[in-house]
Amino acid sequence: MVDHLQARFAGPVQSVFRVVAGLLFACHGTASLFGFFGGAAGTHGGTLHLGAWPGWWAAAIQLAGGALVLLGLFTRPAAMICSGSMAYAYFVVHQHHGLLPIENGGELSALYCWIFLLIATLGPGPWAVDEVLRSGRIQQTAESGAERSAVAG
Repeated sequence: MVDHLQARFAGPVQSVFRVVAGLLFACHGTASLFGFFGGAAGTHGGTLHLGAWPGWWAAAIQLAGGALVLLGLFTRPAAMICSGSMAYAYFVVHQHHGLLPIENGGELSALYCWIFLLIATLGPGPWAVDEVLRSGRIQQTAESGAERSAVAG
């Protein structure tokens, strides 16, 4: 019974997990770049200066990477970049404030790092643009293979 439920719901839950993670991550980028949702952290509703290292670039990765992961488009590479940016944030911004994430304020960075590493490893799930594109290529390949067989036969 459990195996049947797991097989039935694993893909959809994986897709919903990806969508939620991508949406929340993109919201961080939107806040920092455009001042939405209370603005960038520590700016009292403001934005980060264009091109400022590393904050503006991290926000650009959050917005673009989060949107790609949300859609399930180029999911694995986008998730890997998002994971790496959060690892950088954790070790460069938070680590020197304490050993553990609870001590140094790096819980979100650590969680997002592992969340996006999981998405990069497992893939987008069945409800993703990547899967639609892949199934279209598979269909085209099968159709062209059938046409070649018909012509040859």
